[in-house]
Amino acid sequence: MKKAYLKWFFVAGMGLFLGACSEDSPSGTTPDPEPGTTSRYVVASAPIGSQGVADYLLTTSDLTQGTISTVGQGIEQDGSYRYYLTHKNKFFSLLYGQGNPGAVTTYTLDEKGALVKTSDFQAETVQVFTTAGDDILTIKVPRSGNESASWFRINADQSKIVSEGQVNIVQLAGNGERSHFTWATQVGDKVFAPYMSIKGAAPDVFGTAYPDSSWIAVFSYPGMTYEKTIKDNRTSFIGSYFNNGLAVDESGDVYGFSPASATRAGVASSTKPSAFLRIRKGTTEFDKSYFFNVQEKSGGYKIANQTYLGSGKILLYMYGTVNTATGNKRLAIADLYNQTFTWVTGAPESIPSSSASYNNNTVSDDKKSVYVGINSEAGSWIYTIDIATATAKQGLKVEGGAITAVVKVK
Repeated sequence: MKKAYLKWFFVAGMGLFLGACSEDSPSGTTPDPEPGTTSRYVVASAPIGSQGVADYLLTTSDLTQGTISTVGQGIEQDGSYRYYLTHKNKFFSLLYGQGNPGAVTTYTLDEKGALVKTSDFQAETVQVFTTAGDDILTIKVPRSGNESASWFRINADQSKIVSEGQVNIVQLAGNGERSHFTWATQVGDKVFAPYMSIKGAAPDVFGTAYPDSSWIAVFSYPGMTYEKTIKDNRTSFIGSYFNNGLAVDESGDVYGFSPASATRAGVASSTKPSAFLRIRKGTTEFDKSYFFNVQEKSGGYKIANQTYLGSGKILLYMYGTVNTATGNKRLAIADLYNQTFTWVTGAPESIPSSSASYNNNTVSDDKKSVYVGINSEAGSWIYTIDIATATAKQGLKVEGGAITAVVKVK
């Protein structure tokens, strides 16, 4: 979970006084708003030492320089964990209720570029959330007990649930274990939902007897009718818990990565490398002619998560300990077409925490740069990474908390 890898940051005498404002009284939300602004960046920052507050939402038009702070500013997001995405010119904040229902809060930008809350309703706590058509598609995935995952279509314009249904994840797995969806991605008129095969029973809930296989369940959209499962045995499962393993390029081809991180009884059991597979546009089979062995190209490091950048380029968050799915992350840029791999320079080589990849849609308008929030003991900054050269430059400083999300809202 998000806070699990941020807890280290809330120690060692960092006790800043956070006079931040509540959701209903967001004074100071947008420092120096600019008339005529058509898009803003929302930076979510997990406060230091505050109880019951997931993040404060700050907005800015420039991520490359300056300083913003949660002190006396920001829209408070209650709870322990929040996740964010933007769709149809709206910003959505989803509360992870840890088994209980959670709020879905919708914001838009006013004429000055400030966030304004437009709706707030309750929905099920989910582990998968993505945009699809006019909707936000969410999936609640039980790790044990209940054999059905529940999906919900939230219309982005209406900010309400317009359809829901269930998928029997034990029947879907068909191997005595259960399918645990890692994410979902719209591909044409379908939804591709990769999954892990897990035992779903103590003492080895997330363990599996099938560590070297990949699966993607294919559903129609918007009906969410199950059609088939795409399978492969050249690497392990696609994506990972709360990490989107799929990227769709401009031509409609789908690329999926495996972290090769399957375990059994808590011990790493994948024997295949961390790599990308491909599904050509209009097909529902893996392309047997394509296999991008990132672990080999990187010198033995495995992929943790990704953000697609465009034109075949992809930002990779790599595990920092060679040949394992452990260790502080390190950034790299890969070319999915040419199968090249380049470490990012100018950013820390060991990243204790960063803005989550599923909360990053922050490629620059000219497609030349991508922005990533990085937290360290020295502080939190937004880094601008030049895609062509894989070089990073420290930019906006965020004070008063650890960066958890950087999202552009039009």
